[in-house]
Amino acid sequence: MSRTLSYPYPLVVFDLDGTLVDSAADIAEALNRTLQDWQLPRVPEATVLTWIGDGVRRLVEQAFDAAGSAIDLDRVMPGFMQHYQACLLRSPQLFEGVAETLAALRERQVILAICTNKPSALVAPLLQHFGLQEHFALVLGGDSLPERKPSGAPLRHIAAQFGVAAEAALMVGDSITDYRAAVEAGMPVALVRYGYPRGLDLDNVEAVAVVDDLRELLAL
Repeated sequence: MSRTLSYPYPLVVFDLDGTLVDSAADIAEALNRTLQDWQLPRVPEATVLTWIGDGVRRLVEQAFDAAGSAIDLDRVMPGFMQHYQACLLRSPQLFEGVAETLAALRERQVILAICTNKPSALVAPLLQHFGLQEHFALVLGGDSLPERKPSGAPLRHIAAQFGVAAEAALMVGDSITDYRAAVEAGMPVALVRYGYPRGLDLDNVEAVAVVDDLRELLAL
């Protein structure tokens, strides 16, 4: 393969929310509708940003804890999932450079996968909305395996599916959850600055790259 088409990682695994898609406003709206259902006050999107990344149950749990509510989450989650589905395609945006980067990596014969903590049933409609589904050889949601990020198990699972050593692949994410998963899996990690870092110190993190635009990954 010519030097112009080669890429140092045969497999690149992407997070979804905060890395490829800006979905914070829609997630916040679903959460706020749920809070209103239980006569609890809405919270600012900026606050919801600090809760996104560890899966939907943890998201709702943090919101209800912050509201001082002791309502049983098992009673809350069905309604939240209805709102989440209703808000899924309300206003999501691809971050700048995402479509070009995925196409360029595919052109270089790189295998692409998604590892997200979003419920798997909601991942496909989002990818289809942007016409991105054909780029990904494998998509794992937060409920696809017994463990989810920050466990490294999903990343190791993806690498094994394609016969690639975890240390030879690349994880691309935006948050402390992605970073911890990559470290546990022994997978190199690249991070974006525009996502939902949730306390991750992007200036002092050990990463292959920390980028402002996903297209910067093409220069690795």
